[in-house]
Amino acid sequence: MAHQQPDRNMKLYYSISEVAQMFNVNESLIRYWEKEFPDIHPHRNAKGTRQYREEDIQNIKLVYHLVKEKGMTLDGARKRMKDNKGNAAKALEVVERLKNIKRELMEMKKELDAL
Repeated sequence: MAHQQPDRNMKLYYSISEVAQMFNVNESLIRYWEKEFPDIHPHRNAKGTRQYREEDIQNIKLVYHLVKEKGMTLDGARKRMKDNKGNAAKALEVVERLKNIKRELMEMKKELDAL
């Protein structure tokens, strides 16, 4: 199933469990991606607990898109983020907008079918 961005109130930090839940993945995958992608570097509090900022979540979203939705290898995704992160992020933004348009059109169709 494709990742669907939940509505989030802007918080300063998110826990690893919250982030894993956002992307419907295991916490271990988030920790693994953190090791594999230098752009994902959560803050750690005094106890060593990971605290993900919005910037980290956006980077995880991009990794998720490249690896889970586009089927890229980790090496390919890492290279894309290193060499051309801006274009990859813009492409993801377009894909998300198109998904939202599709969702709205499907809702309109459902309403018309009910008439």
